[in-house]
Amino acid sequence: MDRHRSTRLSRRTALQSALGMGVLGLSGTAPMLAAPVASAKAKSVILIFNGGAPSHIDLLDPKPLASDTVRSIFQPIDTNVPGVQFTELLPKLALRADKLAVIRSVHHRQSSHNAGMYWSTVGRPYPIDSTLINPSRTDFPCFGTLTGWLAQRDGYNDPLPPYVITPAPHCDSTKYLTPGQYGGCLGTRFDPLVLNTDPNQPDFKLPDMGPVPGVDDARAQSRKNLLGQLDAAGCDLEADAIRDFGVSQAKALSMVTSQTAGEAFNLSLEPQAVRDRYGRHSWGQSHLLARRLVERGVRFVTTVNGPSITWDTHKDNFKTLKNRLVPPMEQAFVALLDDLTERGLLDSTLVIWMGDFGRTPIINKDIGRDHWPQCYTVVMAGGGIRAGQVVGESDKIGGVPKLRPVTPADLHATVFAALGYDPHATTYLTTDGRPIPLSDGQVLRELL
Repeated sequence: MDRHRSTRLSRRTALQSALGMGVLGLSGTAPMLAAPVASAKAKSVILIFNGGAPSHIDLLDPKPLASDTVRSIFQPIDTNVPGVQFTELLPKLALRADKLAVIRSVHHRQSSHNAGMYWSTVGRPYPIDSTLINPSRTDFPCFGTLTGWLAQRDGYNDPLPPYVITPAPHCDSTKYLTPGQYGGCLGTRFDPLVLNTDPNQPDFKLPDMGPVPGVDDARAQSRKNLLGQLDAAGCDLEADAIRDFGVSQAKALSMVTSQTAGEAFNLSLEPQAVRDRYGRHSWGQSHLLARRLVERGVRFVTTVNGPSITWDTHKDNFKTLKNRLVPPMEQAFVALLDDLTERGLLDSTLVIWMGDFGRTPIINKDIGRDHWPQCYTVVMAGGGIRAGQVVGESDKIGGVPKLRPVTPADLHATVFAALGYDPHATTYLTTDGRPIPLSDGQVLRELL
């Protein structure tokens, strides 16, 4: 059975046994090896992930002097940061470049989507460069999972899960889910809550959220007590698995009975003008949901701007970017930046925009660009990051880093440092008992 599916079924079974409900919810603790720095500005992270990989040359790293086999058809435009240009596809974001740190020299070595997504979100290479892979118990966890683990280790006990993915998981088609985004070697109780539903639907609500008709509070409590007795009777069997199951079950019960949790996912509570501002599409409403969640203390939210690898522009790259992909993406991103700023949340919320990798400098015969992990661009904002700057530089065609090469591991180390954790001093255990640091990368000190 598919590992993700078996996890989903086990949670649903837990809730149906207790209340006749079903929802993902997680908790747990781990030994504290290094406490967070109290002065850290970032409290939460929002990751905007473009599954399939956006073209850096056509968006954030224009090469107007390159040959017509490389140069984008989109003209470079000035941003509000002197000397920094984006392309004309991002006019609204260009006016907010002073809120951004643009890292133009990110690179790694794996060009398959799932392996590339793993490296980007986990900060370590997957053992093979392949798309035909799925999550396993031995995976290193991504930085969203680790942020949730750290939060729970340090006492996070809110009814909302500390890590949420909307609207769907990282994947290359629903058959091949990206490894690393679940609990991995930390255990299933550190899996994120994955919505698996579109927040732009008129009747959007968290799947299986709320009591079954006829099950009132007293009856629910009675079932919970009975379940506790049954769990106690079998506590000697598969102790680790039962502990994970029990912790997940307890958090799930807390979540479905919490008014705060229910309100967090209720987008109908937002003014219509705010919803329109983000955009009446899956990406816009996912970004709005991310803001609502971090506002209520959730530590990491990923918005997967899919579905699947929708940014995989091997054909008609320019038309696809202009007509379908970039407008909703820019609308949602700009609305998120502005909303966080207006609410006083940007200083405490680190926003990251990234994809699997970049795309080839050379335009192919189908007027597309192919996979290119050798050099691409990542954007950061908020969370104490020094904005209004470009870090690193690509060569004249955007093919390889020219100055300040940066790896995904370096980005991860910087994220953990922004959250107040020493990425090298804080460790977790693999399934075979080896201690592993949060990141092997080097912190980009010019960003902090």
